[in-house]
Amino acid sequence: MPEHIIIRFENITKQYDNDPPVLTDINFELERGKFYTLLGPSGCGKTTIIRLIAGFIQPTTGGIYFEGKKINHISPDKRRVNTIFQDYALFPHLNVFENVAFGLRIKKMKPELIKEKVEEALRFVNLKGLENREIAGMSGGQQQRVAVARAIVNEPEVLLLDEPLSALDLKLRSEMQYELKELQRNLGITFVFVTHDQEEALALSDEIFVLNNGAIQQRGTPTDIYDEPVNKFVADFIGESNIIPGVMIDDYLVEFVGNRFECVDKGFYPDEPAEIVIRPEDLEITEEDQGKLQVYVDSQLFRGVHYEICCYDKDGNEWLVHSTKKVAVGSKIGLDFAPEDIHVMRLGETEDEFDKRLESYGGVRHAG
Repeated sequence: MPEHIIIRFENITKQYDNDPPVLTDINFELERGKFYTLLGPSGCGKTTIIRLIAGFIQPTTGGIYFEGKKINHISPDKRRVNTIFQDYALFPHLNVFENVAFGLRIKKMKPELIKEKVEEALRFVNLKGLENREIAGMSGGQQQRVAVARAIVNEPEVLLLDEPLSALDLKLRSEMQYELKELQRNLGITFVFVTHDQEEALALSDEIFVLNNGAIQQRGTPTDIYDEPVNKFVADFIGESNIIPGVMIDDYLVEFVGNRFECVDKGFYPDEPAEIVIRPEDLEITEEDQGKLQVYVDSQLFRGVHYEICCYDKDGNEWLVHSTKKVAVGSKIGLDFAPEDIHVMRLGETEDEFDKRLESYGGVRHAG
């Protein structure tokens, strides 16, 4: 395994008794020093991946590798990873210092070394001077910092974070996003973050894994995931989208709503049915006769930074538009878009299925 790869999942399946698999044939590699996010709805398998990495559960089949060595049966305390749980799992009967020191005392470190390490960790998360504070007297943000300090004091190679921001209010959650990203940069270690919040994933991540029904639907940078969703689930789950049926006529030419448009996609079969995605912010309002589409305005809401406009075309297709322009409900307007605003998706395929099928006939991945 290359030195920059720290964790590898190889054909991992996890199943409990006779229930359907929680994860099915999962394969991926994680690099050192990157911020990864596992994103998906409840029950998609993201927390199971965290628990497998931590060693709290073992895979039914497949191998988990850490720095090239198989660790399937290595106990959690022997793995160089630490976990921050959704509820932080702090000890209410211990003060801040003792919560952070707990793991070091288990390792029977010398008291003077424990004191040095705990003070350094608390300074790192801006809690210096609160060593004697009781956990019950701390805010949610402060409790999270204690949980982070307790995790990093053990100097892990990988930090696992299982929806650690979900209990915080919106303002504090936003503040902690900045702090977590800065913490990861300063530590220089691998973070694996679990969330179902799309905006959180886009804001924090170097790379996102979108999961559904125990499978990785797509993985890539936030820009890749948002701009080039591989299927309807990803497009729907990541932000708001206009998704309509279409046909990929040929490379760089797609047909939908009865018209043909230039696009930037290629590598499809000629006349292959597909799904078309255009993001609401990529639709520009024009005069009726100047747009590529003509639509009727059904409703309009002001969202602070833009208007959210719901429209429909002559065939009954619904269109969502985000614009700073205000329009009249009931009016007919034009909508314009550029070729690069059109994203063409294969029907119902995950990213891995797409790549395998493309490879089987010597094709190349579509570029968007």
